[in-house]
Amino acid sequence: MRTRRLGMRSIVNWLGPFIGLLLVIALFSLMPEVRGRFLRVSNFINVVTQSVIVALGALGMTVIIISGGIDLSAASNIALSSVIAASVIDAGGSPWLAVGAGILTGGLVGLANGGLITSLRLVPFIVTLGMLGVGRGLAKWIAGNQKIDAPLTWVNTLMSRNPEPSWLMLAPGVWLMMILAVLLAAVLRLTVFGRHVFAIGSNETTARLCGVRTNRAKIAIYTLSGLFCGLSGVMAFSRLTVGDPTVAVGLELDIIAAVVIGGGSLAGGQGSVLGTMIGVFIMSFLRNGSTMMGWPNYIQEIIIGAVIVAAVALDRLRHKKEL
Repeated sequence: MRTRRLGMRSIVNWLGPFIGLLLVIALFSLMPEVRGRFLRVSNFINVVTQSVIVALGALGMTVIIISGGIDLSAASNIALSSVIAASVIDAGGSPWLAVGAGILTGGLVGLANGGLITSLRLVPFIVTLGMLGVGRGLAKWIAGNQKIDAPLTWVNTLMSRNPEPSWLMLAPGVWLMMILAVLLAAVLRLTVFGRHVFAIGSNETTARLCGVRTNRAKIAIYTLSGLFCGLSGVMAFSRLTVGDPTVAVGLELDIIAAVVIGGGSLAGGQGSVLGTMIGVFIMSFLRNGSTMMGWPNYIQEIIIGAVIVAAVALDRLRHKKEL
């Protein structure tokens, strides 16, 4: 009987994000004011394209949250990486160098987070909260507290809504996001590293006693997440065509919320790439539908905030039932 209950609970947890996404789409589809525009294929493509920046950050955050950590510096990392990418091109560097520099910058921020957490034995919340300010400050300093207008290159086509060649149908950034999501899912489910991530999040002490090098794994986890944020920063630069040190302010909340809405547990040990991607789309469709309805930003923020609180409350309730 207990096994059957656990099986049913896991099915419900797995289906929950799907049901949530369907409910959000159904909600706006039934509203006569926006039904015609909301259900257009072009609108769905637009929503998916707009989701890339948050989705890439959320993929990295998924690994961190499964391991029982948190990263409040994700949005600042995205801004810093976008500024670095724009600076390289503005200085005459090649687009490939700019992309590499942006991704590397994100990875270095993640490496710093992981190194400080493990070496100083500080909680991730404190370390990444400090890095939030450091990253944003560095971005403003490098950019001279203003936007960097870099020359247009192929990097700016990565988030184009009219991709070339046309048979791509979706922006190259969308395809890259989907490929990386599949690869990360495979890493988490099929590799030793993935098993270590879940083990650390479930019980770090037990994982250490079983031979898992937890400090080394944590550094790898935060570095990997940083690389995803770096790529997200490159996509932000591609979309805006400028390096903006003020971009993505508050985006870390959307990134964390997407993981939690998708079934990730802030207590660690639970989460999936598929759930995170669905969480991203739930947030994106909520914002898209609210904008179409003409609701002011504060209404959208109230709705998103309520969804986040509900997702965390359900997570806590789920854990209480499992005890």
